[in-house]
Order: sequence, then C-alpha cells, then structure tokens
Amino acid sequence: MNIIDQGEGELFTNPDPDEARAFFRQKNRKMVNKVMELKDAVSRFVCDGDYLGIGGFGANRTPVAACHEIVRQNKKNLGFAGHTSTHDMQILSAGEVYDRLDAAYVVGLEARGLSACSRRYLESGKVKITEWTNYCLTIRMKAASQGVSYLPGRNLMGTDTFKKSAAKLAECPFTGKRLVLLPALYLDVAVIHVHEADIYGNSRFKGIAVSDLDLANASKRLIITTEKLINNDEIKRDPTATDIPYHLVDAVCEVPYGAYPGTMPYEYFSDEEHLKEWLTVDKDPDVFRDFIKRNIFECENHEDYIILNGGSRKMRDLRAKEMMLFKED
Repeated sequence: MNIIDQGEGELFTNPDPDEARAFFRQKNRKMVNKVMELKDAVSRFVCDGDYLGIGGFGANRTPVAACHEIVRQNKKNLGFAGHTSTHDMQILSAGEVYDRLDAAYVVGLEARGLSACSRRYLESGKVKITEWTNYCLTIRMKAASQGVSYLPGRNLMGTDTFKKSAAKLAECPFTGKRLVLLPALYLDVAVIHVHEADIYGNSRFKGIAVSDLDLANASKRLIITTEKLINNDEIKRDPTATDIPYHLVDAVCEVPYGAYPGTMPYEYFSDEEHLKEWLTVDKDPDVFRDFIKRNIFECENHEDYIILNGGSRKMRDLRAKEMMLFKED
C-alpha cells in the first residue's frame, strides 16, 4: 500500500491485533460471580501506566463514581481516550491521573462552559497530546472490536487535525483514491456505567450507546458499574436486551446514582447547580483544591459524595425532573 503522508502525533497504544488476541485468549469466560466493591475493582484492574477508556457520552451515563475512585486511589501515568469527555475529563484532570491523551472533544462541558482545571493541566506540559476527532476515536475502537489493526476513513484530509494525529494517508489499492488509515485503539481497561447487570456481568442500558459497545469489545479489562443488580433469570427472559455480554466483563459494581452529577437516561437528570459549582470553583486553583479534597478525598465512596451534596432528597428531585422531561417527550 502506498503511504502518501502521516501525522506527527504519537501513537500511544499498540494496534497489533495478535498482541491483543494473546491477552483476550487467556481471559476467563466462565460465568462466575464478579460482584465486588468499586474500590476493589479499581485497585485490582486499573494499574498505573494503563490506557483508560470511560463510557457514556458527554454528561450522560458517565461512570462518575469510578472516576472519583481512580482519583481517590491516586492512579498515575494513565493514557486516556478523550472521546466526548466532559465532567469525567474534569475529574481525571483534577487528579492529574493521565499523562497521555488522545484528544477529540475535551475541556468543554458542552453548553455548560469550559473546564479551567482541564485547560490548566493540558497547558502545563505534563501531558502528551495526540489529536483526533470523535469520529476517529469511534472508528479506532471499531477496528479494535473487529480484531484488525486499522480501518480506513475519508475524514481529516487537508486539516491540521490530521497533522497532529497519528493517522496515515494512503492510496486505496482498489480505487487509487486517498484514504485515511485510523489505527486500532486497544485499551488496557475501561469503565462503563449501565442501568442493570447480573452478577456475571451481562449488562443492559437505555438511551444512546455511541461507542460503548465497541469500547467494551476493545478493552482488555472491563469494569461495569450499575444502578442495580438483577437476577440472571431476568437476563434469560429477554436475552436480546443484553448490550454487553458477561464474557467481556471483569468486575460488576453496584453503584446507585453512579453517574451523578450527570444524567442517567430515564432515571435521573443532571445536577446542573453542582456542575456549575465545579466550573466556578475550578477557576481558582486553591479553592478548587479544597473542593476536590472535600468532594473526593474526604468521601469514602460515592454514597458519601451524594450525601454531601443533597442526599436522597436531591436525588428524588433529579429523578422527578427526568420523569417530567420524559413525559413531555
């Protein structure tokens, strides 16, 4: 294949499918009980130096509890896929847990504003950054989920994003036309938050999936956090509703309201006041440091964090708001 050009960005992961398959072959595919506390799952499966992927989309169905736990355990030198990363990016930046970033949509919290904390960290020089688009990262995870080393696309050509990426521009061997080759993104570990899961890891969620199904298949280790545990008989009654099968999953952690302060579709709306508080206090590093200490390090778990910020009353209000919006739709 004729390679015409290539980006100058660093490729942080190995796209070799055989290297990934060697790992996947030794994974235990038995239906065993994988339920554990979130702190134990993070301690066991998220290792310093790993490449990390976070599920959800924007502030929707994001595993916030897991992000807090990663920071709480002081994980370091992670790689991170910044694929529509909003509040999760802000949390991980506050803990300075990553030092390599595949950046697509980062720093922004959509219509809520920009994270000063994330911007400061990326501008600090402590992070290596390779640029992509959301579509690029989606295709990269799709390639990994299919067990190939790359997939072609027709985006990025003629842009500065291509120059800052690790993609290659090649001549198609069938048509002679130019294609961008996007390397597979095999991740060491990922966390995905779902609505329901059984003890084995069979998981179901509602709303948009975006890239979570490919993320699950592309990750060597997968932690599932779930709003609630359900019986395996319920899974068997409607097997086609299972989005993520058990054999991909390494840990199942029951974490009610695990996406708070983000939205869990059909369950609870985002806490916009608290998200605004994050964006306000993070403009002052000293004030933000105290805020993170109080909201993450002094909380033993996600339940403590929720109690600190309004508790069950707050969650009832957010659930009612989500139900009202769903009714209006």
